[in-house]
Amino acid sequence: MTAETAAPLPTDRAHLLARLAEPTTYDLAVVGGGATGLGVALDAAARGFSVVLLESHDFAKGTSSRATKLVHGGVRYLAQGNIALVREALHERTTLLKNASHLAQPLAFVMPSYKLWETPFYGTGLKMYDALAGKAGLGATECLGRMETLRCLPTAVAEGLKGGVKYWDGQFDDARLALALARTAAARGALLVNYCPVTDLRYEAGKVAGVVCEDAESGRRFEVRARCVVNATGVWVDALRQRDGEAAGRQLPAMVAPSQGVHLVVDREFLPSEHALMVPKTADGRVLFAVPWLGKLILGTTDSPRHDLAREPVAMREEVAFILGEAARYLRRAPKAEDVRSIWVGLRPLVKPQNDEGGATKGISREHTVLASPSGLVTVTGGKWTTYRAMAEDVLDKCFEAGLLPRRAAGATASLPVVGAPTQPPRHGMHEPQGLHSYGSEAAQVVALPGADVALAEGFSEAMVRWAVRHEYARTVEDVLARRVRVLFLNARLAQRLAPRVAAILAEELPGHDPQLAAFEALAQQYARVPR
Repeated sequence: MTAETAAPLPTDRAHLLARLAEPTTYDLAVVGGGATGLGVALDAAARGFSVVLLESHDFAKGTSSRATKLVHGGVRYLAQGNIALVREALHERTTLLKNASHLAQPLAFVMPSYKLWETPFYGTGLKMYDALAGKAGLGATECLGRMETLRCLPTAVAEGLKGGVKYWDGQFDDARLALALARTAAARGALLVNYCPVTDLRYEAGKVAGVVCEDAESGRRFEVRARCVVNATGVWVDALRQRDGEAAGRQLPAMVAPSQGVHLVVDREFLPSEHALMVPKTADGRVLFAVPWLGKLILGTTDSPRHDLAREPVAMREEVAFILGEAARYLRRAPKAEDVRSIWVGLRPLVKPQNDEGGATKGISREHTVLASPSGLVTVTGGKWTTYRAMAEDVLDKCFEAGLLPRRAAGATASLPVVGAPTQPPRHGMHEPQGLHSYGSEAAQVVALPGADVALAEGFSEAMVRWAVRHEYARTVEDVLARRVRVLFLNARLAQRLAPRVAAILAEELPGHDPQLAAFEALAQQYARVPR
């Protein structure tokens, strides 16, 4: 910490570890700091439970920072007939947009039609989407003529275009929302520690009674007692489940079938619009999005089975070719491999059907599953970002049903603004370049820090690095450039150029601590490398 800080900040590492070492029995210990785990921690803390959350790496390091950036009901799920999932997601979409308006906002999508039947067909389906949303709708679906479609999508292929359908969903900044959830939970008394992997479970009389964890930076070991332990580790939930099973002499079948989703980022000139392009059915039956986000354009995504659980999965050549090939069918000037500014991959934790023999993942349900083991370990996986809050409520219901916690009324987070949520609607959209608007009501506090007038890149100042360390749990160059600001996800080569300066600021803020510059530079090279 710097000399100007009179008392340790809530995110000061020594302060966090000192709290972790206290002989406390928590009501709830959450393992995993992605969307699901953070949602559970916030919900429990908001209901007055004592909570500790432990994350092996950084908050939202995995799947939760690699979404397609959509807050949506799921048009594809509607096509699959999963009405209940769509209705729940549409309700949660509204709640998220209301509680984090600086990080999640409405976005208009346009489906271009190149066959006469497509506009009435998809228009009818999307009006059903509106009907399911009811009062939670963001705007009415419109059937567009050819010229109206081109006004919305000025670089769409004009030849053969018949018209289009315009509908509304939302978009967000996933990693920054995760940090906002973490900080909101902390403001309600929860203890959250990143870079502190859980290495084992504690048992008393055959029941889970806490966890053993280790500070990844110092190697210091902690035993944490808790009445209830929630396994919310995403695609990695089976590792902790197996440990629990082994303690009881049981071998458990895998619960998760990982699916890989690839995203390519290109400049906005390929679709200079505030509208997103959505193709409901590509050549192989998948969905294609071209989404304006933080001054760039995201193209995605794929849905490929994955049998390993790499922390930094790599795109397959065929996936990149698929995305670029499909984009070329709809954009007049098609992006090529050399136009890609960043490429990133997320692993979805899809819940395996019983008797699953492997194979395609695009047909597996996106619904979440919550299980309680005989020893009392509660595991949650599946689902998607939009429904993180509903998933958290389901997890706590399972804790109550299993007799692990006393029941307390739900709904504590339904009208709970996250840290930074402004009182007035923001003037900036998520499609605009990143900048101070991402900090919402805290922007003035960021500007008050040293280096606010020193720009590292467009919309990114030295003060933002200092804020990330002092208030947002950042420990490494990657934490800052990948998740506190999104430079790595927007322009990997730029991120690599900025890395040494960010490392120098981290060294000032965290004397004696390794900011892991070399590791980040290698990661940035991976995000910049397009397989051909």
